[in-house]
Amino acid sequence: MRRRLLALVCVSAALVSACGPLSGGTGGRQTVTVWLMKDSASQDFLHRFTEDFEHTHKDLRLDIRIQEWTGIGPKVQEALSGGGKDGPDVIEVGNTQVAQYVEGGRLTNLTLESMRDWGMQDWVPGLAEPGQDNSAQYGIPWYAANRVVVYRKDLFEEAGIDSPPRTREEWLSATEKLDKGGNQGIYLAGQDWYTLSGFIWDEGGELAKENANLWQGALDSRAALRGMDFYRRLQALGDGPVGADEEHPPQAGVFAKGKVAQIVAVPGVAQAIVQQNPELKDKLGFFPVPGKSADRPGSVFTGGSDLIVPRNTGDRDAAVAVVAALTGAKWDTDLARTMNYVPNKTTLASAVAGEPGVAAMAAGAAHGRATPNTAQWAAVETDNPIKRYMTKVLDGADAKTEARRASQRITEQLKPSLG
Repeated sequence: MRRRLLALVCVSAALVSACGPLSGGTGGRQTVTVWLMKDSASQDFLHRFTEDFEHTHKDLRLDIRIQEWTGIGPKVQEALSGGGKDGPDVIEVGNTQVAQYVEGGRLTNLTLESMRDWGMQDWVPGLAEPGQDNSAQYGIPWYAANRVVVYRKDLFEEAGIDSPPRTREEWLSATEKLDKGGNQGIYLAGQDWYTLSGFIWDEGGELAKENANLWQGALDSRAALRGMDFYRRLQALGDGPVGADEEHPPQAGVFAKGKVAQIVAVPGVAQAIVQQNPELKDKLGFFPVPGKSADRPGSVFTGGSDLIVPRNTGDRDAAVAVVAALTGAKWDTDLARTMNYVPNKTTLASAVAGEPGVAAMAAGAAHGRATPNTAQWAAVETDNPIKRYMTKVLDGADAKTEARRASQRITEQLKPSLG
């Protein structure tokens, strides 16, 4: 979820790119070093933000350095362990990465600012929850993105479907109508576990549960099994490969061939589709993943970024000022409009209402979630038993038996490291 379609101009040839200072001489100001990730914000946005921030904070100067996602984990860990001199004061991290950085007490606790000044009650849950540890807020939501249903408006019209479905049952019924005449009702790869996660959460299930500080896989609960059963029924209304995920082959390319009515993806995929098949321009639409009832969209996995402040920052107040400005309503909505993101608060969704794909994302993000909030979750994604479980069920194996096996494997992977 952290890959972006737009690239910043200021990228060096080094392994980790870094933009130089975006303003002139220091002029006696205190420098605040900010690490932001490549493609998270346009160069124009960064220049506008820097000019405004330095105008309103006469004693501070921003040094924004752009980092590559590849290899960023070890670099952040090193910065958090260092003495603070010349290190970053603010760092953008993936929302699900906060858990691995908070270990060892190396992040600044921003709970008081969150509760007092930053309106944390309105934050998008899929960004806010991963930023917490033991009820303390360390990661401050910045922007979000999540999956929606990308569909062919012309195929819907031909099938007599007047409006996008709002419930799961309506979705199944519509997809059955679309799965005719050589077309696939939906292209849903068998190992798209992010989409499955939303169905499990809607049923009241979890991927894993924490009990007495220990995590256990939970795919074998009745609720989680209901989520898998819905996935099975939906996936059968197309020809998605049961033994591969949505990137193998890339589903944008499959959709572009013109025989697919729907996919579940971030709205930005529409650009890739139209590039491969210009005839589909103006034929694509978006709607939130339907929920169990019409009064709320389905749950979705939320990706995006949080901002953290290292505990070893040289100036806590200055770092907090940068975080407050970047995540405040003015600049957060500006970023959302500029980059087609979901703003960090549900109350700011109207800022992107004019962009259909982003508006559909924002509706889903209000009910978004993230992966289990533990640093060990990375081990699950590295050797993913959820994918294998899905393939076996779609191939006809007993769901309960395979869910139990996958849950046991997740429990093993989530055991705390002894190192």
